[in-house]
Amino acid sequence: MADIKYYDVILRPIITEKTMNDMADKKYAFYVHTEATKNQIKEAVEKMFDGTKVKYVNTMNLDGKTRRRGYITGKTAARKKAIVQLTEDSDEIEVFQGM
Repeated sequence: MADIKYYDVILRPIITEKTMNDMADKKYAFYVHTEATKNQIKEAVEKMFDGTKVKYVNTMNLDGKTRRRGYITGKTAARKKAIVQLTEDSDEIEVFQGM
């Protein structure tokens, strides 16, 4: 297992119509490092975004899709997705406020 620092855990937010609707319930979606654990994701969110307190974290491992280019087949990179639920008294994450 790699030594992952908290600033390497969260790769980017996921911006879709479904995740925008979940933000009303203080649920935020991120692509995270493939070897990150739930505790590391929780720690990273609380350190990177001031005033946030994580209630729980759900993770999903996404396998790479099979792609073809002529006769040659390959796979895209595997990813990991995390859904982070904040507590009710927690501040919202400002990254998503302008959207």
